[in-house]
Amino acid sequence: MDWIKAAFLTGLLSSLMVNFTPDASAAEFGRPGRGGGCQRGERINIQDLDMSPDPVIEGQQIRAWKVRINFTGRRDCDTDVVVREGNNIVGHLRDYKMHTGVNDIEIPAVDKFRFRGRELCLNVQVDLEGSRQQIDADRKFCARPRTVWTMREPEDRRPGNR
Repeated sequence: MDWIKAAFLTGLLSSLMVNFTPDASAAEFGRPGRGGGCQRGERINIQDLDMSPDPVIEGQQIRAWKVRINFTGRRDCDTDVVVREGNNIVGHLRDYKMHTGVNDIEIPAVDKFRFRGRELCLNVQVDLEGSRQQIDADRKFCARPRTVWTMREPEDRRPGNR
């Protein structure tokens, strides 16, 4: 008779766990009252990545990363935006509300990051359904030391550009 009680109790508890788990993850993903998280399959593309200030001398602190992202989702969504150099996070913005169309985003730089070496290439990631995904870009975004470090390209110097 004890085994019947144990089996019944196990069935009841496992049923509660199965029903509870999707509700908990839906609450995190949907973020009630804030439009919901960004989803896979929505087209996100980096148009430009710059730094501020630009240029900087070697060892000087970066204040912020300026990212222009084109988002073609059907609705606004909340996401984290991360700028990375290799495995290192060099900028992070939490809970950014991505709007359909072009988003000009200023991401605070990590305090300890400094340019050193020959060339540093960066990529941008966003949180899609709980996992970080690298955003597509038409070109690489790299900073190179000339007399100073810069991310400017020839097209950035035209009138009317940032």
